[in-house]
Amino acid sequence: MSESVPPKDTSSDVEMSIWDHLEELRWVVIKAVIGIVVGVIICAIFGEQILNYVILAPTKNTKPVMDLYNPEVFGQLSLYMEIAIWGGVILSFPYTLIQIWKFISPGLKDKEIAYVRQISFFTVLSFIIGLAFAYWVMLPMALDFAADFGTRDIRNLIDIHKYLGIFLEIIIISGLVFELPLVSFFLSKLGILTPTFMRHYRRHTIIVLLFLAAILSPGGNPILQIVLFIPLWTLFELSIFASAIVARQKRRDAALAVVKAESDAAAS
Repeated sequence: MSESVPPKDTSSDVEMSIWDHLEELRWVVIKAVIGIVVGVIICAIFGEQILNYVILAPTKNTKPVMDLYNPEVFGQLSLYMEIAIWGGVILSFPYTLIQIWKFISPGLKDKEIAYVRQISFFTVLSFIIGLAFAYWVMLPMALDFAADFGTRDIRNLIDIHKYLGIFLEIIIISGLVFELPLVSFFLSKLGILTPTFMRHYRRHTIIVLLFLAAILSPGGNPILQIVLFIPLWTLFELSIFASAIVARQKRRDAALAVVKAESDAAAS
């Protein structure tokens, strides 16, 4: 007489799976925080060099040269703290992105896992290109416009904290915007975005990008708006291209699956 085998309780496996994912997520957060702390320490050590040779350098090349001042008693102390914190976040951002990709990769298919390293590389590269474009193109144009606008009878004295706010806004937004093609790639992988949908709303998107460029351009400088709009539009077109690559790959995989099914049916 055979013994009856009790049905397998899968609730514990599901529960363990959930806890495993939560544990992995916890370590991702811990590693990201550690990366930020390390970045903050590095930026705090080299705070004076970052301030003089990176943050203040664009103000020395404007015509006329921008005059910055500190209106608070402990203003320079808080300035160095802001530089250390935001510098640490920016410096550790590529490391944080890599940790996120590593967390996502176990949920991907075998073919997609092979792309994780390449995607991590291009994610970091896109962010760095966005920072470089903002620092060497957008920021100088914005500061030149601000320094030269208006009458010379009024002397412009710029609050260092407000300048730092504009500096960080332009740098960070540009770095994030340059991630659009990769975001489009993964939304297409998930089936949320298609190249047909993006092409259909291309004209609407151009209007939105023009509006976004106008908002992000300090002082409403039309030249700066155009300079900002061109890379935004280019990134949108690259996003369509990335989505089209995913769509083409899905059609090819579907065709191969049909051929394989037909060959298996014929063999049987």
